[in-house]
Amino acid sequence: MKKYILAAVSFILIFTMQVAFVTIGKQEQVMAAGNYKNELQLLARCVNGEARGEPYAGQVAVAAVILNRVKHPSFPNTISGVIYQKGAFTATVDGQINVPISEGSSVYKACRDAMNGWDPTGGAIYYYNPKKTTNKWIYSREVIKIIGSHRFAK
Repeated sequence: MKKYILAAVSFILIFTMQVAFVTIGKQEQVMAAGNYKNELQLLARCVNGEARGEPYAGQVAVAAVILNRVKHPSFPNTISGVIYQKGAFTATVDGQINVPISEGSSVYKACRDAMNGWDPTGGAIYYYNPKKTTNKWIYSREVIKIIGSHRFAK
């Protein structure tokens, strides 16, 4: 009888632990549910700095690019690693990532939509605004989608 109780308790504990974690990317990186809020906030601040003024789908698309990079082997495998990769995002360079935003803003909803799987870019790992970019290399990337002012590329 003790074996069955121990097995049942072990199953419940393992199941509870699995529910308390979110899996991101193909490397089975595990993020504790308590960190979800921090990751969401960081993602929202970056998207706010990068896509403020863009249509809603464009904000989701920028968040999706960040998440696509997390999954891609050429980039860091965490949201913070991708966002703070040297020179990757203007928002981290010019301080826009530090602009406060309310949790009720559409940027948070856009990031949640992206984290739940909506990718309006079709798998892009780059984006740029042709009116603002000074990086000539980015023009060598295949554009797969245009949303608002941004070009999304592979």
